[in-house]
Amino acid sequence: MNNTAWREKFLLNEDLNFLLTNRIPRVAATRFMGWYSRIRSPVLTRLSIAVWRLFTDLDLSEAREQRFDSLHACFTRELKPGLRPFDADPATVCSPSDAIVGACGPIDGTDVLQAKGSPYPLRELLRSDAIAQRMQGGRYTTLRLTSAMYHRFHAPHALAVDRVTYISGDTWNVNPIALKRVQRLFCKNERAVIECRLSGLGNAPLILVPVAAVLVASIRLHWLNVLLHLRWPGPNVIPCAAAMSKGEEMGWFEHGSTIIVLTPPGLDLAPGIQSGVRIKAGQALLRQRTDGATASLGHTD
Repeated sequence: MNNTAWREKFLLNEDLNFLLTNRIPRVAATRFMGWYSRIRSPVLTRLSIAVWRLFTDLDLSEAREQRFDSLHACFTRELKPGLRPFDADPATVCSPSDAIVGACGPIDGTDVLQAKGSPYPLRELLRSDAIAQRMQGGRYTTLRLTSAMYHRFHAPHALAVDRVTYISGDTWNVNPIALKRVQRLFCKNERAVIECRLSGLGNAPLILVPVAAVLVASIRLHWLNVLLHLRWPGPNVIPCAAAMSKGEEMGWFEHGSTIIVLTPPGLDLAPGIQSGVRIKAGQALLRQRTDGATASLGHTD
């Protein structure tokens, strides 16, 4: 049995997958990975990458560097220049990262979906009734980064960051198996709520919620002079004043995880975007409507 077939057989065994990725001391395993990934040893790194490839479709051909002295350097690798061009259309909000599109849909009530038949309260994810109310009538899109993907994420549009709320929490796996079994999983895990305004779309609100997961040791946001991780208790609310151009790098995860994108009314999914589709950073994720609905863009009350 070749590696691909073995990997598929393993992933199909949901009970085993769930047991091995969730019924372990998740926080302890995550802290261990944070320590282990920073060991500077080219030999150990090559061995670790070889094991990693047994379980994933890791492809390093796009990486700017081809040799790594630690797993951390491989996890957070840069790509060769020009490989993720961002759609320049100002009416387009791009994907901030490479990802698989998960649950997505309109925000027309108090709950949204993490998987089919598994809702969670938006206000609980954001820890804010006010922000949840502000995004009513808009759209949520869940982007899942697998461990083998490019882990850096970028500004999906020209924007200004006003505030980051860091929420410490658990580190459940965020793969589809766990999303079906663990209720309100995104509301349990460590995450950051990034409040933005879309500079080219009337300062309409945009919320990005990077959600950490098992073995994700930290979330790096470049405009903050701090590494957000499980050992950092706060302060939880961090005022910001950061302007970013479309495609500018915002930060990275140190393993696979999820970004939840909350967008205002007047934006619809771009053609071809639906649950299960693989997408790359810079690809059109949502487009501004060309009908009268665009009038709602820019409303921030």
